[in-house]
Amino acid sequence: MGFFKKLKDKVTSPKATVVLKLNKNSYALGENLEGTLSVSAEEEIDATEVRAELRCEERKKTMKYETETRTLPGGRTETRPVWREVWETATIFSANPQGSGPLHLSAGYKGEFPISTAIPTGGQPSYSSMDRTVEWNIKGVIGVKGRPDVTSSTFPIQVAMAPAAPAVITEKIVEREVVMIPCQYCGALFPQTALSCPKCGAQRKA
Repeated sequence: MGFFKKLKDKVTSPKATVVLKLNKNSYALGENLEGTLSVSAEEEIDATEVRAELRCEERKKTMKYETETRTLPGGRTETRPVWREVWETATIFSANPQGSGPLHLSAGYKGEFPISTAIPTGGQPSYSSMDRTVEWNIKGVIGVKGRPDVTSSTFPIQVAMAPAAPAVITEKIVEREVVMIPCQYCGALFPQTALSCPKCGAQRKA
């Protein structure tokens, strides 16, 4: 292999494609994300893995303190503090669900690999305002040792709060002890709370 070809291989991805297919594009916190990675290769590749990359990023507008130097008339310089409005980005969740470990892809290879990962219950739902956004994105990747990875397009997904659990209605049964007393006329037993004997009809005396 010539020097220039080796150099080219180090900076260019192999001739291959990976296509990500999700079962749906909207999820709730705590739900499983599932899909497939369709892989094809036009040349021989020793892949380190086939995976997806799920990321949740938060962008917030904030004020940042900086110093500014300016040139004054006469060639003098002046340094002064300045507050600037900037956007800061932070990754608040990441996962790399694997479809396959190391494998050799021959020229003309085609295959599909299922992926699955849980969206954390304590994560942030998708959100957008003038000074803050929360975005969820996912893409497919063929990892290649010593060369740039092969990646799919990046797809945004919508993540919502988990639905509230339905209210549980419980029925409480109260049992009471019923005292039976004998009728003073016929001797039949009847509840103490009854006003008359159910057998002879005689009125219960207080």
